[in-house]
Amino acid sequence: MVVTKDFFQDHPVLVTGGTGFIGRRLVTALLEQKARVRVLVRGQVSSIEHQGTGMEPATGSLERIVGDLTDAASLVRACARMKTVFHIAGFAHADAGSTPEFAARHWAVNAEGTFHLLDAAREAGVSRFIFLSSVKAVGDPGTHCVDERWAAPPETSYGQAKRAAEERVLAMGRESAMHTVNLRPALVYGSGMKANLLRLVKAVQQNWLPPLPETGNRRSLVHVDDVVQALLLAARHPAAAGQTYFVTDGRTYSGRELYRLIRQALGRPMPGWTVPANVLCGLAQMADGVRRLAGRRDPKAQAMLDKLLGWACYDSRRIIAELGYQPVWDLERALPELLRGSQNNAD
Repeated sequence: MVVTKDFFQDHPVLVTGGTGFIGRRLVTALLEQKARVRVLVRGQVSSIEHQGTGMEPATGSLERIVGDLTDAASLVRACARMKTVFHIAGFAHADAGSTPEFAARHWAVNAEGTFHLLDAAREAGVSRFIFLSSVKAVGDPGTHCVDERWAAPPETSYGQAKRAAEERVLAMGRESAMHTVNLRPALVYGSGMKANLLRLVKAVQQNWLPPLPETGNRRSLVHVDDVVQALLLAARHPAAAGQTYFVTDGRTYSGRELYRLIRQALGRPMPGWTVPANVLCGLAQMADGVRRLAGRRDPKAQAMLDKLLGWACYDSRRIIAELGYQPVWDLERALPELLRGSQNNAD
């Protein structure tokens, strides 16, 4: 079946998380396709910015509605008269720690918040519900590149909440006529990104990260604009109904390759030496020990090193084959823009 680009023209769409890193790109894309977009915001916000888009509001129609994933009544109001819901919002501190407080927050927002939104969507007669989940909804694949058949249980409170939400999303699709889809993006990069990948870019820029060794590890990433492409396809394509997909940029990267690509984008040659992995681990433990002495519990240095030298490899060929997803970006192409954004933020 041909999926037309005018699918969203005059189409009423609710976006949760529409002011965030991924959500604002999605809102921009929907407005470009002349959708009628409603964005769920927490608290009174003076305006929803088209951050960095240069768009005029007349391209589509945009409204905001105040609500919260933990307030079921507000979600009923948000879903009223909507045909499609893109659920992007969530408590995103996946590596924040394993304290009971964080676990409770993950469950309240990422699991129960999704349950509330699904119930509100059904009550409002919403026909399509697209949930942005995470690769963390499954357990660590180890030294393998896995596809959607990998069903290991998640290992963190964040992942457990996302997995529970995924299961409820698919159950809603089975129990009703609603078109429901789960998307599991790998680590997302792009202008405006935060977290570990941005820390890596800054560490190489500032010359405090020593040359990484080649360990043979593989990691999957995905550009924010390709996540938006996948979201739009998941909503429009009939084959997506009832499915769960990994979303990546189609490449895999080792830690050393990430280091090399960043230096290449900076115009710096690769050093002729490397620091062994065990030495790097020792340095990371020392750095985190200093953080603990300063009263900080989160092991940021070790977490970043684990992401650089560990495996997190996911196969997205299924969404390519079934929905026609075609990633446009890879990290090498995106890095010049990321570096400009990093430098602007530092100014």
